[in-house]
Amino acid sequence: MAPLLPEGTAPQARLLLLGRALRALVDGFVAVLLPAYLLALGFTTWQVGLLSTTTLLGSALLTLAVGAWGHRVDSRRLLLAAGLLMTATGLAFAGLFAFWPLLLVAFIGTINPGSGDVSVFLPLEHARLAHAAQGESRTLLFARYSMAGALFAAIGALAAGVPTWLVDHVGIDPLLALRGMFVLYAAVGAGVWLLYRRLPKAHESPQPPAAPLGPSRRNVVKLAALFSIDAFAGGLVVNTLLALWLFQRFHLSTGAVGLFFFGAGLLATASLLAAPHVARRIGLLNTMVFTHIPSSMFLMLAAFAPSPHLALGLLLARAALSQMDVPTRSAYVMAVVTPPERTAAASFTAVPRSLAAALGPTLAGAMLGAGWLALPLLVCGALKISYDLALLATFRRVRLPR
Repeated sequence: MAPLLPEGTAPQARLLLLGRALRALVDGFVAVLLPAYLLALGFTTWQVGLLSTTTLLGSALLTLAVGAWGHRVDSRRLLLAAGLLMTATGLAFAGLFAFWPLLLVAFIGTINPGSGDVSVFLPLEHARLAHAAQGESRTLLFARYSMAGALFAAIGALAAGVPTWLVDHVGIDPLLALRGMFVLYAAVGAGVWLLYRRLPKAHESPQPPAAPLGPSRRNVVKLAALFSIDAFAGGLVVNTLLALWLFQRFHLSTGAVGLFFFGAGLLATASLLAAPHVARRIGLLNTMVFTHIPSSMFLMLAAFAPSPHLALGLLLARAALSQMDVPTRSAYVMAVVTPPERTAAASFTAVPRSLAAALGPTLAGAMLGAGWLALPLLVCGALKISYDLALLATFRRVRLPR
């Protein structure tokens, strides 16, 4: 992995990239299998949406706590605690049967119903990454962090077909096969905990001490408000809900949906590789905006696609563009604040995103349950385009430090 690090990057970045890859691997298959698992337990589409909302809400509140008080604690200790929480979450999902206990675990734990990272790991890893590189190398590092997530999430989505293979070739009970995947999720959480034990402690790291938001508060508040619009829209089509849409709209199997997410993840990975080069030519803000708008248009067109082939083609075209704003957005936030504020800024821009995104899945689940299958995709696309235009209008004159 060392050759993947930009020049001048601190060695701890290797551990963070590997940790992101491991988490994305299990997030990839959980996002596809979660609705199938919950439906197999007898829950309704509305309950699937509610549980997805609860996971995002719990992650938002935990991330808020990290932003408010996390600067008092070494981020290494918080990352280790998050690894243990991930292990406990997987074991609980594998062992519980009733809806309300699962809802409680979803609120407290680290289950991720979408393609992006919304967990408490995110601001902690972002802050360490921001201190691991400077300038253009920082944008490259965030791109490779996002690339690791996208690539391994794609591989994880492909692994969503494992339970079906076990049922067909080994004769395992379908529900038992699904539960086994959550046990695997727990095992990876334990692996992340072991990996992050190798991170340097606060007094061993050259990064400046963390501090609450100060001189950059105004810009951070504006970004957080705008990001919340984008996140609410994205919450309507998180991977779990998009998988549910494909199940209901075209009656695809979990294996077929997993294969689609694998292809989408590969395209997203390629776009993440291209993002730093595009940003170098047109700037971070323009890259965020002008790659996002066409991806939203592809999503809206997919809502009206008459066949699965056309719908999947449009969704793949969306995947080729929709993630190019992820590393540039992270790099932009880290560049617009002072170094000591980075942990707080990462948390306070992530929290509104998670809170806003938490509203989407329940609403989308209700839409799908009512038979309004196109509506979540249309509302999502329209809101994302509005967000892009507002972001450009608000920050086009802000100069970033070199």
